[in-house]
Amino acid sequence: MEIEKTNGIKFKSISLPRLNNLKPNIESTAIKLMEEAGELAQLIGKFRCLNGEKHEMEEQEVIEKMCEELLDVAQVAVSMMFVLEETYNVDIEEKVQQHIQKLIKKKYITE
Repeated sequence: MEIEKTNGIKFKSISLPRLNNLKPNIESTAIKLMEEAGELAQLIGKFRCLNGEKHEMEEQEVIEKMCEELLDVAQVAVSMMFVLEETYNVDIEEKVQQHIQKLIKKKYITE
């Protein structure tokens, strides 16, 4: 994992592979993304006892499981980016730059 500063903005770069044993499309990937995000939310909800159950896991175990679920979410999001690039000729690098400019405009980050 790399941490880099560009124009005063701190970036964390995580590289995830293109999954080459699947045939994802927009619909299947979107559904999988929602499923993985739901698993992350469920884990957090259980840990915070939001479902009325008392949790049995230690905090560190929950944090480890959160990392696993968050990486599942990230992997599916990256997979969707590959689908957009390969099927619809979307320039993801350009979209990332547009996204960063949106964050700056909203003052979520400052240069």
